[in-house]
This record gives sequence, C-alpha cells and structure tokens, in this order.
Amino acid sequence: MDGKEKIKGTLIVLITIAIIGAILLNINYIQLYNWKGLGYFGVFIVMLITSATVVFPIPGLAVATLAGPFANPILLGIFGGVGSALGELTGYMIGYGGREIIDGKRIKEYNEIKNKLKKKNEDAIILFALALTPNPLFDVAGIAAGALKYPLWKFLLITTPGKIIKVILFAYLGYYAAGALI
Repeated sequence: MDGKEKIKGTLIVLITIAIIGAILLNINYIQLYNWKGLGYFGVFIVMLITSATVVFPIPGLAVATLAGPFANPILLGIFGGVGSALGELTGYMIGYGGREIIDGKRIKEYNEIKNKLKKKNEDAIILFALALTPNPLFDVAGIAAGALKYPLWKFLLITTPGKIIKVILFAYLGYYAAGALI
C-alpha cells in the first residue's frame, strides 16, 4: 500500500467523521426543525441524517411510524428507505477509507472473508437481511462492505429495497396502531 492510498483513505475517513460530527453537533437544531412541512422530502432527509450517524443510534424509524397515519405508507417507505440507504454511505466510506489506512496483513484477511462470502453467494442475502431488520448492526455491515471494497452500486442496489420495505412496515405499524386507538 503506497503513501497516496493511505492519504486518500485518511481523507475519506476524516471527511466522513466531519459529516457525522456536524450532524451530532447540530442534533438539537435538527430535532427542533419542522420536518412535517417538507412532507415526504422531510422523511427522506430525516432518514438520511439518522442513518448517517454511524454507531450513534438516532430513531429515524420513529418518524416513519408517527407519519404512517397521516401519509401514504408506501410513499413514506420509498422516500424514507432511499434516504436511509444513502445515509448508510457514511459507514461504507469509513470502511472504504479505513481499509486504505490499515496494514497489508489485515487487507489479506479482508480479502479472504470477501472470497468466502462470494463463493457462498451470501453477501447479498446478508446485506439485504441486515437492511431489512431494525438494528444498529447495519452500521457494522456498511463499514465491512466498504472495507471489503464491495461494489458501491451493488451495496446500494441490495440495501435500498431492504430499507424501503422496513420503512413501509413501520409506516403501516403507525397507520394501524392509530386506527386501533381511534
């Protein structure tokens, strides 16, 4: 690994950490902003922001659940799921840049793991399942995907449908819960 790759990796990680830091430093403003006024785009932005905060769980799915009774759950799922998938790119970029910083021995280990997953064709299934389930472990999966240099287009192609389905389910949860209370 040459010096340029390490510098590139370090810059990617630092820029990503700066983005996460900016979100966390402005979390009070973000929470107080009137996202309802932006409609579906507001759900997109909230899910983007909440997914971009790697390892710091901010409950973006609560927004979809609370919006479920007042908006179309399918559209909430599409906007929120796409926002969430794009927000996961911060974890991916930390892994991608971090790979450039670590030593050659670790890269060999990453390549062995990647090859095992590809042989079993489980990479897509694992990413989709993790994107579909509401858990903070997806940040780790995003970091691992970046570190393994998993193709970005494939990462988004697999995780976006899982995120969309998850947000739709939470929006319907809110929709039916509100109906049961009335």
